[in-house]
Amino acid sequence: MKKIIFIIVLSIIIIIINSLNAVNEIKYEDKGIFISYIELDKYVKNKSVNISKKNIDNMINNIKKNHFNTVILQVRSNCDAIYDSKIFPYNLYSNDKSDNKKYDVLEYFIKKAHKNNLKLIAWINPYRVRTNDDVSSISEESPAYKYIDTDILYVNHGIYLNPSKKEVEDLIIDGVNEVLKYDVDGILFDDYFYPSNDIDNNDYENYLKSNVYISKEQYHLNIINHMIKRVYKNCKKKHVLFGVSPDGNIDNNYNKNYADVKRWMEEDGYIDFIMPQVYYGFYNSTKDYVKVIHEWEDLLKNDNINLYIALAFYKVGIEDNYAKEGKDEWVINNNIIMREVLLSRNLKNYKGFSLFRYDNVFDVDHYTNNSIEELENLKKIINY
Repeated sequence: MKKIIFIIVLSIIIIIINSLNAVNEIKYEDKGIFISYIELDKYVKNKSVNISKKNIDNMINNIKKNHFNTVILQVRSNCDAIYDSKIFPYNLYSNDKSDNKKYDVLEYFIKKAHKNNLKLIAWINPYRVRTNDDVSSISEESPAYKYIDTDILYVNHGIYLNPSKKEVEDLIIDGVNEVLKYDVDGILFDDYFYPSNDIDNNDYENYLKSNVYISKEQYHLNIINHMIKRVYKNCKKKHVLFGVSPDGNIDNNYNKNYADVKRWMEEDGYIDFIMPQVYYGFYNSTKDYVKVIHEWEDLLKNDNINLYIALAFYKVGIEDNYAKEGKDEWVINNNIIMREVLLSRNLKNYKGFSLFRYDNVFDVDHYTNNSIEELENLKKIINY
């Protein structure tokens, strides 16, 4: 009898282990690192060409040796460019002026990434011009310069282009087309869309004069949808993937950013992939991770669209005051990112994750007490 019980218990254990392995087994997973303009300003800008290239080499090496396979590189953050652009001012001048026209940072990043079998996704902020209100900082080289003191430029806690203007949409499309001339593996827009509900009051009123009534909110959604469709169409001409990394809070996308994520994840012709910024822990009292990722999974009605999850490595080891009762979770634990990846692998159409951002993962000056342990725990499940 004891032998029979032992066999039954052993069988149950084996079944559980096998089922867990089956759930989390994944043949291929995109494992990305965001490299923002903050890192580029630190490692590339105002450096000699040789030093900046060495710094880029080091970044690529760190990403590869820690088992990541995708670089998400911010090529336009503030109506500028890190490549040879005829539209936007170059923003990464070296400290050797003779080098300035010899060095295309995007081109070098692509070369090094592909040489190391890494994908490179070009990350674009389509509407932001500045993170502050200093209009005087906009140079005459910027396409935003000619819009100063017009309703095309919105100034309030930052400077933004007005999405409702056709010339703004055309500017975004032309900028994307420039990037598509490079051998990028994808284009990614982040979550900055409408900066204000009243940025386009006049345009909305003019629209209503000759069109059937729609709400202001729907008008905003339609504006962004039209732009997204145009970008997608141009990316398809070059056989390049296009995706968006929206706010992880679905309501914010409709009440604040006017990103129509439900439509994009249901219909063809908008995106190839979605990468919501699920920057929450498991005990976040407002938005807990498990609930949020399943909300996103429920929105995904189109099997042609892949799901990626952007994760908040920048929160490792610090208090998250927005989490309310769960504010100490990132301080107490050192395996949150690992557990979030494991759970994400169970989602429909899940294809990978990305960590925000490079310095929080690899720069010791940004480390907290938990950073090394958090990264080592993550590497246990991505070491393939």
